[in-house]
Amino acid sequence: MTFVSRSAALVCAAAAIASLAACGGGGSKPSSSSSGTPSGTSSTSASSSTSPVAADTPKNPYTGVGPVPKTPTIAVKIDDTAPGRPQVGIDQADIVYVEAVEGGLTRLAAVFGTNKPKEVGYVRSTRPSDPDLLLQYGKITEAYSGGAHDSLPRLYASGIKSWSDDSGAAYYSRINRPESSYINLALNLRQVAAHIKTAKPKSIGWTFSDSLAGLGTLGKGTDVRTTVTGSYQLPAGTRVEFRWDAKLKKYVRYIGGVRQVASGGQPVETTNVVVQSCKVVSHPQDTDVNGNPSQFTYTVGSGPVSIFRNGKRINGTWSRAKLDAGTVFKTASGKVIPLAPGNTWVVLIRKGVPVSG
Repeated sequence: MTFVSRSAALVCAAAAIASLAACGGGGSKPSSSSSGTPSGTSSTSASSSTSPVAADTPKNPYTGVGPVPKTPTIAVKIDDTAPGRPQVGIDQADIVYVEAVEGGLTRLAAVFGTNKPKEVGYVRSTRPSDPDLLLQYGKITEAYSGGAHDSLPRLYASGIKSWSDDSGAAYYSRINRPESSYINLALNLRQVAAHIKTAKPKSIGWTFSDSLAGLGTLGKGTDVRTTVTGSYQLPAGTRVEFRWDAKLKKYVRYIGGVRQVASGGQPVETTNVVVQSCKVVSHPQDTDVNGNPSQFTYTVGSGPVSIFRNGKRINGTWSRAKLDAGTVFKTASGKVIPLAPGNTWVVLIRKGVPVSG
């Protein structure tokens, strides 16, 4: 990965609080302030832990596998730098977003609907565009460790429930690890899920199908490569790569040519990779200690999308009409693009950044 200089205390940017129509570090507020997984990734994933569901029974809206989960959805902000790897529990998330933060680095927003692991990490701070991204899931719970400038006011105003270690929320713990003395915060999602009463999984606009019929001629999509740059110009930013593993029938994440694994040794794998091109701007009102401005990613609107599934690439457009609406993927001819049943990683890049596959 290529990084632009940044501070260890990552902070993010935002538009004016009054307008949560755009998309999303410590402060203090009671953990109960604002109101408010995977399938097919590993042996602990939803595809192996969920029993078959009848055809007329509503299916999991996050994966298309198994019934609708009955426990609340929890989104967790997770570190995505070298000291934060291997990540804990990332292989059990239904959906993982890769988003730009300051200094050309990335951070993950992992959405857990199906599974609630006893340990997930390593938890980091929230960013101003997070509420806009997450409101399509409803008034869910976001778990994070602090925030700065307008990150916290925007989150509190959104109605999403705050679950912050910096504000004293329960079920966090520090793990003694050689990789980092401060990127070591983990959260017990099982206990959190038993405590909260926020929104449960609902449709976020996605459809799922095993079939690719009717989508026309599809391109090869076996090696996904792009760069999450934020507003910085290439080559600055973080390179993101997924390679199709024909044996696993999954895409596996690679960084610097190295196959990535979670803390338990399982590959960091996904059934679908969605590369979503968005408007991303610098937000100078929110900077880190080195003066690097936060990045604000707009996930309401529309733009190009490339969907990688089954070793194929499908190009089209994404659209999301408003904050509480889901995101829809369509081909140039207007046909809805279904994801393959299973988990998904969504890479949020700036419009115009190349995507190869």
